Amino acid sequence: MSPLPNITPASWIMVGILGFVWGSTFMVIEIALTGISPFWLATFRLAIAAIIMAAFWGVDGFKMGTDPENPPHPVALIWAGAISSGVPFLLLNWGQQYVTSGFAGTSMAAVPLVVLPMAHFMVAGERLTIRSVIGVALGFLGVFLLVGQDALHSSGADLEFWGRMACLTVALCYALNSITIRRLPPINSTALTTIMMASGALITLPFSLIAEGTPGLPPLKAFVALIFLGVISTAAMNQLRVLVIRSAGPTFMTLVNYQVPVWSVVLGSKLLGEPLPPSLIIALTLILGGVAISQWPVVKRLFARR
Repeated sequence: MSPLPNITPASWIMVGILGFVWGSTFMVIEIALTGISPFWLATFRLAIAAIIMAAFWGVDGFKMGTDPENPPHPVALIWAGAISSGVPFLLLNWGQQYVTSGFAGTSMAAVPLVVLPMAHFMVAGERLTIRSVIGVALGFLGVFLLVGQDALHSSGADLEFWGRMACLTVALCYALNSITIRRLPPINSTALTTIMMASGALITLPFSLIAEGTPGLPPLKAFVALIFLGVISTAAMNQLRVLVIRSAGPTFMTLVNYQVPVWSVVLGSKLLGEPLPPSLIIALTLILGGVAISQWPVVKRLFARR
């Protein structure tokens, strides 16, 4: 049985950092894909992250930090790696070739809708309430308002249907992973992140070799983007994600999925000159309102006078 969620001011800061960095990741992936094929991008990204995390784990003496009487099962750790990064990275990189970015963003925002009922039955202290349902619905409405117009448009690609199915499967994987990590027995967060990244890289490697052959040397711009994806977006942020889920719970972690599309649009506008949708302010209000409603007891405690 997992302990009850412990949501602190640090939890909110970590979720904010995750939302910002992962919101910028779509832009960086676009740059990386100009010189690296989709499956190899997933493999290289995970391999870099695994090497970095293994180095930090080594400094920590390769401690597992597990309960001797209740260690995590190896199959559970491999499963966590598969659904946290291996399968999602392959599907998302492939699917985004055939769908609009709006649909991809909307499908990621569906993660809370999957996590909420799952956590109700599978995680202690994550009970489904009317307030939380209303909050999630408002947040999803805000995200859909932000990117929904593009999401409803067809890309015209022959494989668009399968591309959409791939994006929706990614959302399901992320939801399952949040529950899986929360339910794992005690384990060192660095060890868990390293094992997940290494498992993910080993899963993607045969797909890359079979589907795309031997990779070539990427141009400098794509290589720099790959390093950012491996070190910051994958290694550092997955370590942070594990810390949030293990302490504050999978439902709280889903707040990241509301932020990602917002930051994608804002950064795209500021750095790439893309137009800001006029519905942005309304969308942000709905998203923040949904967060406040779904997490109201926590918000109230944080801002209460001591």
